[in-house]
Amino acid sequence: MTHDLLIALLGFAFVTSVTPGPNNMMLLASGVNFGFRRTLPHMLGISLGHALMVFLVGLGLAGVFRAWPLALVGLKLASVAYMLWLAWKIAHAGAPGEGRAKPQPMSFLQAAAFQWVNPKAWAMALGAVSAYVVEPSVWAYAAVAGIFACVNLPSVSVWAGMGQAVRRWLDRPGRLRVFNWTMAGLLVLSLWPVVTVRIL
Repeated sequence: MTHDLLIALLGFAFVTSVTPGPNNMMLLASGVNFGFRRTLPHMLGISLGHALMVFLVGLGLAGVFRAWPLALVGLKLASVAYMLWLAWKIAHAGAPGEGRAKPQPMSFLQAAAFQWVNPKAWAMALGAVSAYVVEPSVWAYAAVAGIFACVNLPSVSVWAGMGQAVRRWLDRPGRLRVFNWTMAGLLVLSLWPVVTVRIL
């Protein structure tokens, strides 16, 4: 990979990772509801799970979906259903320790699995593989995936950090409820590309 191509890939990874999307909306909400430290597995799951996605897309997984369109329909339906469920969970999250069952932050495996139903993650993976791999090979795809993971983790941590920063201001149940419903609404709005745009 040339120096210019590496700089371009770093810029692409940063911009796509740090801008709003389903992952970052959930990290912001998790930072508010659980704090930065308890959100770390969520952040690691996003970064490493997405890196694996980039690698597998490079190896040809995207071709499977092109060859079998019904798989794409299934992916979209799963995306919508899962993200609506997550939005409901965010909207109804209470203050830490409130209620009989304590809410839990998203685990590493849950966050990694979520990348496969996240339309922005698919767009990022496809863009990285198609634009920044000049000579296709296992090592080239692994390099792009590794670079993406290294840039993605500090980028998404900004959102969990912002959630942690406003946590004290949201210590009142009324404010927290408004915040959680707003985050849930933004997550639902992020479904728009799933139902209007082909991701493959």
